[in-house]
Amino acid sequence: MEPPYLSITVRSTPRRFHRIDPIERSFEYGAAVLGSITAAAPPPLAWQGTLLGAAPVACDPSFAGIERIHLDDGAWVDVGKGWLAGADTLFARLLAEVPWKAREVPMYDHVVPEPRLSAWWGTGPSPSWPEEVTAMATALSDRYGAAFDSFGANLYRDGTDSVAWHGDRVLREQDSALVAVISLGTTRRFLLRPTGGGPSVRLDPAPGDLLVMGGSCQRTWQHAVPKTGRPVGPRISVTLRPGRRRGDPEPDVA
Repeated sequence: MEPPYLSITVRSTPRRFHRIDPIERSFEYGAAVLGSITAAAPPPLAWQGTLLGAAPVACDPSFAGIERIHLDDGAWVDVGKGWLAGADTLFARLLAEVPWKAREVPMYDHVVPEPRLSAWWGTGPSPSWPEEVTAMATALSDRYGAAFDSFGANLYRDGTDSVAWHGDRVLREQDSALVAVISLGTTRRFLLRPTGGGPSVRLDPAPGDLLVMGGSCQRTWQHAVPKTGRPVGPRISVTLRPGRRRGDPEPDVA
């Protein structure tokens, strides 16, 4: 039997959470100009969530049911199905209240619009963070023994929004790193492949699912959320990771 669905249309009107970054700026990493960020309110988005996802927001601090996928070269991914209860509730809040930004990113010898919207908060946890995200960061920190004190979110408005193959620009310089991604909204493909190419590993994180990439994953593997020709609704990825330093570029995690 098909699960019951709740159909909601949310008009994005930023009003509650606040970014530390200016409304518009260019940012640099080393000597290379990486692009610019401008304010961008998404259009009204039709989104269909499940009634089961409308529960109060709460993560599972016991991490029961977490499964680890071992990749090559010391890389791994932990997968937690349904780790976050009330995923649809948090999705609706973030979609409506976050001050989403449109970024431009370098591509060869020119700069192009990034096909998704993003938001990034300063190092925390801080009062500017949604309390549900602070609770998730605390649980992840306790589990993995590192302070998940850097928080961002990406909005994929429909199937034409995507992110290409990449590893985190800062963390890929480290031997070992942690990046947690919590999926909200529509299920989209999440792919991983060895850096430089090779067979890919496909994951399809559903609302409330947790992915934690660890070990050498940012250095020896790449990940992507590809475009799709299927009619799909919006997806938000909540990204938590340890140790973003002042002056680091905003990450491009999926």
